Amino acid sequence: MADHIYIIGHVNPDTDTVAAAVGYAWLLRERDGFDSIAARAGAVNPQTAWVLKKVGMEAPFLLNDASPRFEAVTRRLDTVRPDALLRDAWSIASRTWGVAPVVAEDGTPYGLVTGTSLFKLVNRLIGPNPSRQQGSLAEILEISCHEACDSNIPKFQANNRIRESINRILREEGDNFFVVDEKGLYVGVCRQRDLLNPPRLKVILVDHNEPRQAIANLEEAELLEILDHHRLGNQSTHVPIRFSVDIVGSTSTLVSEQIEDAGLSAPSQIAGLLLSGLLADTLTLTSPTTTPRDKKAAERLGRWAFTRGGPLVGETVQSFGKQVLDAGAGLSTRTSEEIVNTDLKLYEAGGFRFVIAQAEVADLMQLADHLSSLKATLTALRDKRALDFAMLMITDVVRGSSRLLLTDEPPQLSDLPYPPQSDGTRLAEGMVSRKKQLLPVVLGLLER
Repeated sequence: MADHIYIIGHVNPDTDTVAAAVGYAWLLRERDGFDSIAARAGAVNPQTAWVLKKVGMEAPFLLNDASPRFEAVTRRLDTVRPDALLRDAWSIASRTWGVAPVVAEDGTPYGLVTGTSLFKLVNRLIGPNPSRQQGSLAEILEISCHEACDSNIPKFQANNRIRESINRILREEGDNFFVVDEKGLYVGVCRQRDLLNPPRLKVILVDHNEPRQAIANLEEAELLEILDHHRLGNQSTHVPIRFSVDIVGSTSTLVSEQIEDAGLSAPSQIAGLLLSGLLADTLTLTSPTTTPRDKKAAERLGRWAFTRGGPLVGETVQSFGKQVLDAGAGLSTRTSEEIVNTDLKLYEAGGFRFVIAQAEVADLMQLADHLSSLKATLTALRDKRALDFAMLMITDVVRGSSRLLLTDEPPQLSDLPYPPQSDGTRLAEGMVSRKKQLLPVVLGLLER
């Protein structure tokens, strides 16, 4: 895994996050020859799942933790059976770093033939008796491996985090360890020296730059680059990195511009995915976050996506955009937990720790039937994450308006310019963007 570069967005990935990761990974392979892999930090939401099916693509690789694991430092050395002759193990050890794994017929590790285990064998055979010293090496090599190996070798699962076992590793006397899968079967051998300095995952972040929204244990990875269109909230780095944050409506727009600058055109599937990310984030170019560059990018991606033989042939930006928004809108087809957690972002400001979630509907009349369960879910989320308050923004993508649900509204937010309603929500006419319209107002009140 350490040989790859993972392109990944924020937790609770939306369509723009997934599209930008896939599109940028493709560009880095085509333009720069990098071994880049698109990844995601969580489950795809219904809208993204619909888009992926529409364009005929699989969801990116799931990577929810950047901490190095045992598999990153494991070498699958050749093995011998316990009843094999020591000469077979000797042949393997001469080609490795002096060890030969002994693995049972059922695939489970039996032991390791090492220099130490061989010395113990010779000492056991000869001991203090001088008459036994006349034995030849050939005779010793005819002994079975199960008599010559150390069977007390620690085992670690391949997908376990190295840092969680570091104290045990340091306490062990040996320098070599078995790595097994979840069934206890042999995967390979690792050395203590490699475990103490494991290779870091190489990561490029797209569609966010805040540690609170990033893959877990990002500080243990090697962060190479950030490509984003949100406010700054980035973490410090040990070395300079490429950092691009621009004022556009979607990260997919930035990726499409780089593709064009490289003199390339994206395949119809990837172009369709990027277009869906752009249209989802800009509400089909109607959101206040939309810029002329987004409109130009939509034309560009449409030209690449709506080609003959492609999955979106016959579509237009408007027709495809309507389908994308419809796929993400609605409350009745999702549980309250899915509605609250699908598009949720964590913030800290003015001494407060809070989340703002957003859900899209085609008609705000749907809200009445789900209001009590949504409030209960917000309260449970507040308690689970030890938040000061939680907010849900339900946006009518057709009429361009939102309703706000809040738990534990702090006094600082009493001046929110959105009138309270009889059902306990707040009405935000003309507000559709969490990033550009709601968040600046909330931050301004909390930090004044």
